[in-house]
Parts: sequence; structure tokens; C-alpha cells
Amino acid sequence: MIHKRILMVCLGNICRSPLAEGILKAKVDTDFIYVDSAGTSAFHRGELPDHRSIEIGKKHNIDITEQRSRQFLAADFEIFDTIYVMDNSNKNNVLALAKNTEDRNKVKLILNEINSGQDLDVPDPYYNDGFENVYKMLNEACTHIANNI
Repeated sequence: MIHKRILMVCLGNICRSPLAEGILKAKVDTDFIYVDSAGTSAFHRGELPDHRSIEIGKKHNIDITEQRSRQFLAADFEIFDTIYVMDNSNKNNVLALAKNTEDRNKVKLILNEINSGQDLDVPDPYYNDGFENVYKMLNEACTHIANNI
């Protein structure tokens, strides 16, 4: 029986949010915690995560090859208890679809879990190949999330 539903969101749902989903799934009991990911754009709908995200996941014994990119929808506010966004741009895009204060209160910058109130971005590694650095940031944040569930 699912007790909590968590959504990870980035721009394309092929680099950061699939890694965050995979990392958190590895740290929680998925019989009770449902974790998914989405992107604010539909650029990569239906695609596998970026091969570099898959590789960095495998390096850390996390398999994200079952994931497929999907776009964040306003309906996700009804499904998920917490929506972790990777950066402030993602946050603004998700908040634009919020219908009320309850929806807005579900949206959190993931790095605020470890850097409270600093509103730091997880850098998009797509163009700069910073996948290991992104993994380390997300792993630390997901450890904190898992310990506080």
C-alpha cells in the first residue's frame, strides 16, 4: 500500500529527474513509496533517459532503463504529495500549472533538502557532461529525503 507519492521534475526528463527517481527508489521501500519523474517539456516524450544518465546510474548500481520520458501535467498535482524540481526554471514552469496554494506547497527545489532556503539549481549536465557531479548532488538530497520519509 502506497503511503507517499513523490515526483522528480527537470526540463526534458532524460538527465536529472530520471537519475533522481532511480536514486530515491534505491533508498526507499517502493511497496510504500511511489517515485516517478517527468519533464516540463515534451521534447523527449517516450524516450529512454540520456545514455550518460544510464551509465552513471549503472556505475552506482542503479538501473533506470525502464524509465521513459513524459511531460509534467497539471493532473500530477492530484497524484503526488511532493514534487521535487531540479532548478528554478523547472519550479516556475510547474508552479504555472498550479491551481491553488495546496498545489504550490507541493513544489520544492530538491537541493533545498540539503541546503535549506538557498534555492540552488541542480545544473543541467546535458551540454557540459557533469553527470557525476549531478549524481553526487542528487544522491545526497535523496538520502536526506529517504531518511525523512
